[in-house]
Amino acid sequence: MDAARAKRQGRVRRHARVRRRVVGTAERPRLAVFRSNKHIYAQLIDDSAGRTLAAAGSVPLPGDGDKKAVAKRVGSELANKAKAAGISSVVFDRGGYQYHGRVQGLAEAAREGGLDF
Repeated sequence: MDAARAKRQGRVRRHARVRRRVVGTAERPRLAVFRSNKHIYAQLIDDSAGRTLAAAGSVPLPGDGDKKAVAKRVGSELANKAKAAGISSVVFDRGGYQYHGRVQGLAEAAREGGLDF
């Protein structure tokens, strides 16, 4: 097995372990983060209904600045969309990634934007 496949399978295993405990509801949706090499995406998910309530990603944003700055803009954009949808409290699902760098920047910007988790 090559190193890239092992790394991905490790992240998927960690994410499955976290998902056993972290469940989003309509009152308190799950803030799920996905990070690729170029972009970062976040969405608020109601797992009981299987619906995405709000989503934001770095694809439509201009690419100036470093990846952490872009992640912070995605976090603040998601917080604005959550406020518009009447959501103030969420549970954080880091997606098997370390709470560091881009994931941490997105989470801190979402907190500053008014989300409570």
